[in-house]
Amino acid sequence: MKRVHVWISGRVQGVFFRARTNSAAQSLRLRGWVRNLPDGRVEALFEGDDDDVEAMVEWCRKGPPLSDVSNIEIREEEPGNELHGFEIRY
Repeated sequence: MKRVHVWISGRVQGVFFRARTNSAAQSLRLRGWVRNLPDGRVEALFEGDDDDVEAMVEWCRKGPPLSDVSNIEIREEEPGNELHGFEIRY
C-alpha cells in the first residue's frame, strides 16, 4: 500500500486535468482526491497498490492531451484508512 501527495504545475487548469485524473484513478481503483489550487496548480492525493500509484504518478507527468505539465512535486505519506473512493474536490 502506498500514498503520495502531488502538486502539478504548467497548463493544468481548464484542460480537463481533474476530470481525466478522476477517470484514470478510478480505473486503477485508487482512493484519494484531486483539486485545482488558486495558484494555477493541480493538487492530488493517491492511495492504493504500489504499482497502481506509480502508474498514476507517471500519468500525471504527461496529463491529458490539452495539458502541458512543466513540473510535478511528489511527497510520500503514510497510508491511512480515511479515504473511500476517488473524488474531485472543489
